[in-house]
Amino acid sequence: MSEFAFEVALCAHVEREREAVVARQLGTACHGNRVMDTVLIEPGPGFDDRAAITPERIPASAIESAAGPGQARYWKNAFDISPDRAETVVKRAVELGFFERERRNGRTYVRQTARYPDDWYDSLVGIENKPDLGRPGDLETQLRKDVSLGLLDGVVLATESHVTGAHLNRIPDEVGVWRFHPDSGEREVIRPPDPLAPAEAGIDVLDRRTARTDVAVVTAAEKRQQRRRVAERAYGKGWRTYDFPGCAEVEPAERFDRGGLPYCAWKGRFVNPARECGPDCGGYDPADAPAVDAAAERADGQPWDPDPEGRKRRQSGLDRFT
Repeated sequence: MSEFAFEVALCAHVEREREAVVARQLGTACHGNRVMDTVLIEPGPGFDDRAAITPERIPASAIESAAGPGQARYWKNAFDISPDRAETVVKRAVELGFFERERRNGRTYVRQTARYPDDWYDSLVGIENKPDLGRPGDLETQLRKDVSLGLLDGVVLATESHVTGAHLNRIPDEVGVWRFHPDSGEREVIRPPDPLAPAEAGIDVLDRRTARTDVAVVTAAEKRQQRRRVAERAYGKGWRTYDFPGCAEVEPAERFDRGGLPYCAWKGRFVNPARECGPDCGGYDPADAPAVDAAAERADGQPWDPDPEGRKRRQSGLDRFT
């Protein structure tokens, strides 16, 4: 089974088993480069308030701006970024219903329509998927980056391979290990993850070579900001991030009572449409892409609202907003 197929099968399994936001392929470094295969976001007390705003990712710059839900601010003074970038952020935040605009004497003022709930998420758990430990790649370095930074509350290695003591000795003790069987959905906890320290300063590994490792110290405040950004990206993205190809051989299938997975009858397995499908495939049979409601599939399995009512504040002079 390919890493993609293993990954989406595990996402389907976790989505069924956990009350969490499940997303794939998210950057989890602060200064370096690190993409986590799967991230689970456990809901916090303010989750319903966040869900009521928008089903999409709110731009980080909008959340971190000085445009709160109180008095409207002149848009250029609300951001510590370039005016061009700020203008783009304002436009997107208005489209999402997170900002509203008001014109005063020819100038644009902005405010949040609802206070952003910083407590909408609780723990963040990262899962590194490596179905075949015989081909580990740079697995050890990746996991050591995760532990030294401590951005997430816990990190797990998921594999289909038989896990030996030699395997365990090559990865940090803090990393949990699951053995997952994507055909049956059985998951064995070889070792639970140890709690990391997201509220403390950490070390971000920028580059690791034979004789030298470049690092950057990351403050607790920087980690807190990055955790919110990861959680927002996860909420807006989910894990069904692929489009189905226009091929009669590919159809949406279920795995562990979760739908929307791309199964190819010609290949006899799940496929990655972005890499394996198209005219270059020997089994390609042009047809309309299957109708798949990924939002409905996600809403059925995750605490995520695809169509929230929103909480726009109705204030005097609303007709002046543009």
